[in-house]
Amino acid sequence: MFRDNFLWGASTSAFQIEGAWNEDGKGLTSMDVRSFKKEGQIATTKVAMDHYHHFKEDVQLMKKLGMKAYRMSISWARIIPDGCGKINQKGIDFYNQLIDELVKNDIIPIVTLYHFDFPMELIKKYNGFASRKCIDDFVRYSKICFEYFGDRVKYWLTINEQMVISQMPNFQGIYIDDKHEEKKVGWQTYHHMCIAHALVIKEYRKMHLNGFIGPVISYPTYYPASVKPEDVLTAKQVEDLKVFCLTDVHFYGKHPDYLINYLKNQDLMFKMDDHDEELLKNAQPDFIALNWYTTGIVGAYQDGQEINNDESALKPRRDRNIKGLAQFYMNPYLEYNEWNWNTDPIGLHYALLKMWERYHLPLMIVENGLGHRDVLENNQIHDEYRIKYLHGMIQHMSKAIDDGVNLISYCPWSFMDVLSSSDGIEKRYGLVYIDRTDSDCKNLKRIPKDSFYWYQKCIQENGDIK
Repeated sequence: MFRDNFLWGASTSAFQIEGAWNEDGKGLTSMDVRSFKKEGQIATTKVAMDHYHHFKEDVQLMKKLGMKAYRMSISWARIIPDGCGKINQKGIDFYNQLIDELVKNDIIPIVTLYHFDFPMELIKKYNGFASRKCIDDFVRYSKICFEYFGDRVKYWLTINEQMVISQMPNFQGIYIDDKHEEKKVGWQTYHHMCIAHALVIKEYRKMHLNGFIGPVISYPTYYPASVKPEDVLTAKQVEDLKVFCLTDVHFYGKHPDYLINYLKNQDLMFKMDDHDEELLKNAQPDFIALNWYTTGIVGAYQDGQEINNDESALKPRRDRNIKGLAQFYMNPYLEYNEWNWNTDPIGLHYALLKMWERYHLPLMIVENGLGHRDVLENNQIHDEYRIKYLHGMIQHMSKAIDDGVNLISYCPWSFMDVLSSSDGIEKRYGLVYIDRTDSDCKNLKRIPKDSFYWYQKCIQENGDIK
């Protein structure tokens, strides 16, 4: 059963909706550059959903939906165009106006400080988080956000999906041809971001702003491919390396031994300064925010040979394999969309239990959703598939709460259609349809989908849905 003050909401990020990529002093970001590489093929950050010029209209739709909270992000380069220099007052003004509009409409802002869109000038200067110098830049930027917005923002998220960023350095604007070197640089950025996260939490607490702060973790749940002991162990090892190594360092203030051992064996170990262990200590978060979408099946890596068991015929997913450790498979018991993401509400229930049992910190779900090619028909979008997805997730969230999990928010991805980080606008997640295509911005009309009205009723009934 959901508590009366449960934070029903929805999510977006700055680069995926704002547009206005070079207006009012904003600097160039890694996600701008990444999207421009596919200009002419997919939509880019230049316009995106033009939230920058439509934010008041968008907030009114949030109010109509009944949202209690809105998970958003601030673009670092809109606040500090080069990432480390002068403050851009017009950027400050925009976010002040947006936050004020949310508060005026009784919507609690949940704000992410860094959601993929890294200032390109810092890449040019010293390769971003590959350099320790970037730590001080991020801490300074975060303090500026706390100073200007902290009187109204009570929930802060530090770095969105740090593990994803470290495994895909191009999200930071770092492009390396050699795959092994790319992995090494990725793990080095991982370590520097861990320190940055810890220092930001410490600085936030020094300011006594009477709010809460925590990380945003990408959490795919992993099942073993069989009951063979080696498959069960591999599933645990993959989950540790993909999820828990990050939450462990945030919670315990120390990189876990299993991570250090793995990185040394793979010649991927990052460099640490003598005082780094001290910097990581005493920065336990107030909560853990989860981005949870899907589950995976993992088997032990056997010299490139696929496992063969009698329990089920598992279709391999070679694109996900971790050489020397794990092989990935499709789950024959689940439905998949065309991007090979499955729907598994029990997997969410399982993940919430594991995260709660391990840390006993309040949990927030700040991303959870289904990508689909929505079709506009007679000015309507009938997305029964999304309603089914959300319904299942909310039911199992309720069961997890009954099992003792302290879950305080649900913000599905996404409030409106967003610019996908890889697939443009065709892969739609929103509760609100944005009338544009990859090649034509059209009128950018906002059209609530059937899922919008279903979720509206869900919020009204505090999740008590049949």
